[in-house]
Amino acid sequence: MGRYFRDQAQVIRAIVILPNRVRIVFRCLCLCAVALVLVSCETISYYGQAAKGQASLLWARQSIDSLLKDTALDTETREKLELVLRVRDFALQQLQLDAGNSYLSYVELNRPYVLWNVFAAPEFSTQALNWCYPIAGCVSYRGYFSEAASIDFAQTLEQQSFDVYRGGVDAYSTLGWFNDPLNSAILRRSDQRLVALIFHELAHQKVYVAGDTSFNESFATFVEQEGLRRWYAAQQQEGIEQALATQAQIEAAFVALVLKYRDRLTTLYAQTMSDEHKRVEKTAVQSAMREEYARFRDQWNYTGYDRWFEGPLNNAQLATVASYNELVPTFAKLLDREQGDLSRFYKAVQELAAMPYEARTELLSQAAL
Repeated sequence: MGRYFRDQAQVIRAIVILPNRVRIVFRCLCLCAVALVLVSCETISYYGQAAKGQASLLWARQSIDSLLKDTALDTETREKLELVLRVRDFALQQLQLDAGNSYLSYVELNRPYVLWNVFAAPEFSTQALNWCYPIAGCVSYRGYFSEAASIDFAQTLEQQSFDVYRGGVDAYSTLGWFNDPLNSAILRRSDQRLVALIFHELAHQKVYVAGDTSFNESFATFVEQEGLRRWYAAQQQEGIEQALATQAQIEAAFVALVLKYRDRLTTLYAQTMSDEHKRVEKTAVQSAMREEYARFRDQWNYTGYDRWFEGPLNNAQLATVASYNELVPTFAKLLDREQGDLSRFYKAVQELAAMPYEARTELLSQAAL
């Protein structure tokens, strides 16, 4: 098996001599071939749709530079594309995030999202299921380029009595394997959310630990937040600093609310009682969470989470918030410890990333690093 991977690496390195579009398809096929050696027949179709979906994006992309030279390009799209180029430069110069050749091309999608993620957890556990892949390692979701395929997979899991949550995704990172393009779903975002997303995805290329979703997503979320703060400070836009501070407080309060009820469910599931009794109590916890959110919304005069609370609030849905946010305060403390110096911060994060999973998790769970 080790020899097989060495040979594949040589093949992939040799692709650079091929024409660009041939290289794209060939590389996708090589990755798919590596995957097929590692998986059962049950997941072959999944890797097939992933390779096909990735290749279709790269095949259909257009150079942003050429688009900006088109006088027929509408003003809104032009301004968004120009913003992205400025954000790329800022990420490199001020955040030490290298985009490489990512986000220099654009794809017009014929769907609202680039893909759909499916999350799942046992009926009486707040620990999300993991799926393992050859490059990304184990992650707590499964992505589909087809909404119909994501629905089918979600229904299959539901039939097995898992809690399931499904959501559309605007963008994802290939961790440097490909030059990630922009897409029309990203450009539909507000300027602030677009900037945040680019910082988030580029953070994955800076530090990524295969098999540790909470570490990876919390790190990227923190870099996104810190990047936004520094971006708008550099723009010197009046009032934006206070607006960002207020938004951060709202987000922190939301995360605290969700984690509070996730912990209540964890305590409930550990109790000795019948499954039927647990289901009744689980529903009661979910109802209490909705009631507290109503008070939260009134307190902050903010309705941005209304759609999220329209979901089932099951174990799978709560796990998504934990994965993306649980360690954000820890990374904030780490940057403070390094006196705001990003070079030292990234070095410290990379040292954590190099640790075995158990040692890293134990250290991150401590009150002080």
